[in-house]
Amino acid sequence: MRISIVALGLVAGFVLGAPASAQSLANLSNQDAVAGLKDALVQSSAKAVSQLGGADGFLGNAKVKIPLPDSIKRVESGLRMVGMGKQADELVVSMNRAAEMAVKEATPVLTESIKKMSVQDAKGILMGGDDAATQYFRRTTSDQLTQRFLPIVKKMTAKVQLAEQYNNLAGQAAGFGLVKQEDANIDNYVTRKALDGLYLVIAEQERAIRKDPVGAATGMAKKVFGLLGK
Repeated sequence: MRISIVALGLVAGFVLGAPASAQSLANLSNQDAVAGLKDALVQSSAKAVSQLGGADGFLGNAKVKIPLPDSIKRVESGLRMVGMGKQADELVVSMNRAAEMAVKEATPVLTESIKKMSVQDAKGILMGGDDAATQYFRRTTSDQLTQRFLPIVKKMTAKVQLAEQYNNLAGQAAGFGLVKQEDANIDNYVTRKALDGLYLVIAEQERAIRKDPVGAATGMAKKVFGLLGK
């Protein structure tokens, strides 16, 4: 079954911002379109994981670097005044190193999500916003990634004294509504921020492929998206 010329015209116009020839569109099947999209997502997700899981993947990237929770930020100057500035710095490094370690676990989960993608999912992504694929990933992988990330994060932050102190104090403060419940545990906070960083970088990779598929992709993705651009 072929995708209609009208539908593909909409896809091409959105993804590439340029008209596609009717002849090229007519030669693109549902199977090819889905295969090309899946290939593009495998490539973009792999790049995101490699980037964030490398040295200073989080710590050295201002867009995704995990800062101290707001509740600690408010008293950070006080901590430094009483000689705990080093511990605050250690906590920041530990949180980001934890995220860098945890994100390496994302590849099999993202790959499985891509394998399970339906034709309807693929069409929705192709005709959706410039982060439609990223939103698909967030919807289908966030729970599993949270389960994979959390134990790694806990192991890393347990080495920092301030992390335990934060959990004790923030947990009590949350009971009085002084700290957001979602930020009352440092491990949950780091895990959530690690996920946010991963999806942010995947979105950047997605936009790059939508903008320049021939230059940003290889294999089937390059073939399909290149065809759409003709």
